[in-house]
Amino acid sequence: MTADVSKNTMPLRKLKRGQMGVITGITADGEMGRRIRDMGLIPGVQVKCMGHAPLKDPMAMRLMGFTLTLRNNEADFITVAA
Repeated sequence: MTADVSKNTMPLRKLKRGQMGVITGITADGEMGRRIRDMGLIPGVQVKCMGHAPLKDPMAMRLMGFTLTLRNNEADFITVAA
């Protein structure tokens, strides 16, 4: 099953409106990695893309009962399995 998940992974920013995914990894280190994890974006959490701003940045997602917006440069550090 692990091999199937790796084939379907993508950066978080690539999710389309209404598409769901499960966070599989965070590649950010240091302060950025800590901030991302502090927002609840940790491996195993399911996220749903609520949409992107008109110029595609930022994106809004729903996770653990709340809505979060994230800039694309931050979302690129997060890998999801769709």
